[in-house]
Amino acid sequence: MSIVDNKKAFHDYFIEERYEAGMVLEGWEVKAIRAGRAQLKESYVIVRDGEIYLFGAHISPLLSASSHVHPESTRTRKLLLNAAEISKIIGKVERAGYTLVPVNLHYLRGRVKCEIGLAKGKKQHDKRNTEKDRDWQREQQQIMKTHRR
Repeated sequence: MSIVDNKKAFHDYFIEERYEAGMVLEGWEVKAIRAGRAQLKESYVIVRDGEIYLFGAHISPLLSASSHVHPESTRTRKLLLNAAEISKIIGKVERAGYTLVPVNLHYLRGRVKCEIGLAKGKKQHDKRNTEKDRDWQREQQQIMKTHRR
């Protein structure tokens, strides 16, 4: 079940591979995510010291759940992957020129997971082509609807 999607990632990048990562969260963050107060729009994934971190994801604290702690809404959160996946990702990011972007946050068996994607940047003409294709698909659907009647 998806919590929040990063639509900007699909607009700016070609997502070639996806990985599902666990997240190191505090209690107030989990409660805020369950209340739908997470945003991935300006976030990105960085590799530091052989580990992968989610940087810039905004989780707004709930007033009731975080009265005893001082929440930082855009703190850097560690992502959990197995060692083989991490080394594969690091190799592609450093050698092949890929970028890591968060694609979405979702639940898996009651746990919050972050789906990250290995992505290549889109050029301006690629973005225009994607938009044209989307418009054409929408137009086709409308034509099909009118012919069914």
